[in-house]
Amino acid sequence: MKRDKLVLVSLVSLALLVSLAPLFFGCRTPKPPAEKSVALLNLSDLTGPLGGINVPGATGGDDYLKDINERGGIEGIKINQIVVDTRYDTARAVSAYKRYRAEPKLLMVLAISTGVAKALAPFIENDKLVSIISAAGEFQAKPGRIFMWSVAYQNVFAAGLDWMVKDWKQKGKPGMPTVGYMSWDSAYGMEFLMGGKEYAAQIGVNLLPPELFPTGAPKHDVYLMRLAQSGANYIWAGGIDPTPSSVIRDAHALGLTKNIQMMSDFYGPHETIGIKLHPEATEGTILISHSYMGDEVKANPRSQLWTKYQGRPIEEMDDSYVAAQAWIIDPFLEAVRRASREVGYEKLNGDAMFKAYKSLTGWIPENSTSPFPCSYSETSRQNYDHIFVYKVVNKKLVRITPEPVKVPDAVSLHKW
Repeated sequence: MKRDKLVLVSLVSLALLVSLAPLFFGCRTPKPPAEKSVALLNLSDLTGPLGGINVPGATGGDDYLKDINERGGIEGIKINQIVVDTRYDTARAVSAYKRYRAEPKLLMVLAISTGVAKALAPFIENDKLVSIISAAGEFQAKPGRIFMWSVAYQNVFAAGLDWMVKDWKQKGKPGMPTVGYMSWDSAYGMEFLMGGKEYAAQIGVNLLPPELFPTGAPKHDVYLMRLAQSGANYIWAGGIDPTPSSVIRDAHALGLTKNIQMMSDFYGPHETIGIKLHPEATEGTILISHSYMGDEVKANPRSQLWTKYQGRPIEEMDDSYVAAQAWIIDPFLEAVRRASREVGYEKLNGDAMFKAYKSLTGWIPENSTSPFPCSYSETSRQNYDHIFVYKVVNKKLVRITPEPVKVPDAVSLHKW
C-alpha cells in the first residue's frame, strides 16, 4: 500500500514538473499572431457648418474602410479610423490631436479645416507624421508633410475666373467681366484670394473687394447688394453647402440672378442639399469641381457601398459619400501599400508614409470620382491639377466640359 502511494505521488510530481517546465525553461504555448493594424485620425466636423457635406463624406470613408477591412485590409493590414467631431473649432481639434498623437501606428491625420491645418502644421512636422487637409494653397507653396486632398483653392478660383472670361466673350460682351467674391470670414474664405486675387489682375478681370460674412449668417442681402451696386457680372459664392445655396437663394430673392451669373465650387449646391432646398434659385448655377457630380457619381460602382451599408435609396446619397473616398482614403491606402512593401509592417511609420505619398505621381485610383492623375510629388502637395465644370439644369448637376480642364497655377503668384 505504501509503495502504491509512493508511486502515485511520484507520478503527480512528474506531471506537475512537466506542466511547470515552460516557466523554468522559457518555453511558451504559441499564440496566434496579433492582427496588423494602423490608425488614421479624422478630425472631422459632423455638427458644425461643414456637416452638410462632411457627414456623408465621413460616412462614405468609414464604409469604404469597413469594406476594405472585411476583405482583409491592405497587405494584410487593417485600418483603424478614429473620428473626432471638432465642430469646426480649432482649439477642439488641436486638443484632440494631442490626445491621439501617440496612438500606436498612427500614420495620417485628416484635418477638415484650413485653420486647423495651419494650427497643426508644426505638430505634424515635429511628430514626423503625414496630414491630409482640404486645399489651402500655402502648403503647396511651402511643401512639407501636409498634403491637400484636392486642387488648391486659389487654383480652383482661377479656373473659375477663366470660365467667366470665356463665357463673357462667348456672349459677345465688350471688355472684361466684373467679379464679386463672397465667403466665410475665416482662413478658408481668405485662402481663395491668396493667389486668386493676383490671377484676376493678371488676366485683366475686375475683382471687387471681397464680401466676407460670419460663418452661419442666416441672410446675405447686404453683401450681395454691395456687389450688385458695384457692377458685378459674376458672383462666386463660397462656403460649404448649404451656405452657397443660401447665398444664391438670397440673390434670387433680390432679383439679382436675372443678370448676374452665380458661381461656386464642389462645396457649392448639391442635389441632396441646396438644390433640393432651393431648386428655383439654384437653377443655372455654375460649379467648378475637382470631382464628378450628380448622376455620374451615382453610376460609379463605389455607390453600391451606400446601399450595402446604409440601406437607403441611391437617390438619397450625397456626392461626398463617394467622392471623399477617392480624395482621401484611396491615396492613404495606396501609401500604406507602398510603404509596407518598402519597409515592412514593423517599420511602418510617418517617414515611410511621407516618402510613399510623394511617390504617387501619376497614379489614378480604380473607379475614382476624380479621374485625374495624382499630382503629389517631391515638390507638389496638390492631389490634382484638373477640374470639370458643372451647371444646375432642371435640379440636376450636368457636366458641361466633356474633358478635364487643367487649372492655372495661381498659388505661385502670391507672396507667401
